[in-house]
Amino acid sequence: MKGGSIEIGEVSPRKGMRRGLSIMDFILRIMAAVATLGSAVAMGTTEQSLPFATSFIQFRAEYDDLPSFVFFVTANSVVCGYLVLSLVLSVFHIVRSTAVKSRILLIVLDMVMLGLLIAAASAATAIVYIAHYGNPKANWFPVCQQFNDFCQNASGSLIGSFAAAVLLMIIILISQVAISRN
Repeated sequence: MKGGSIEIGEVSPRKGMRRGLSIMDFILRIMAAVATLGSAVAMGTTEQSLPFATSFIQFRAEYDDLPSFVFFVTANSVVCGYLVLSLVLSVFHIVRSTAVKSRILLIVLDMVMLGLLIAAASAATAIVYIAHYGNPKANWFPVCQQFNDFCQNASGSLIGSFAAAVLLMIIILISQVAISRN
């Protein structure tokens, strides 16, 4: 082997780097899909009932009582579906690591999904904050003292959603690095 020639069967360092980035992209997409699915399921199954004077009269808190939580569950479900469908292109990038146009398409769609996910998580975070601390100027009292399980489940689902947002940011960066290596 002389001066830069590559024998048959060897992989060039640049191609190996691109393939490694593609494999990392695939793994992070799976992790982000699991995080968004977990967040959607956790918020979608959040409910709590508290008895009032008798067992026949109860106060009930469900996620679908608040439009921000419905938006949160819907957005996390859409992003999860997108991430599962994008696994096909991610596998394609592992096989053919020099594909650029499909990577650009994925970056654009990833950024749209990141915006959707951040918007939904932020809206739900505002509601959870009000539920925990209230707003005395507006006469909104904290309800998490009474509906503790409901608030804990809602807060836990927010953690998964923000973790998925961070993973999507890393995926976008990895895709941009892979394009710049071409």
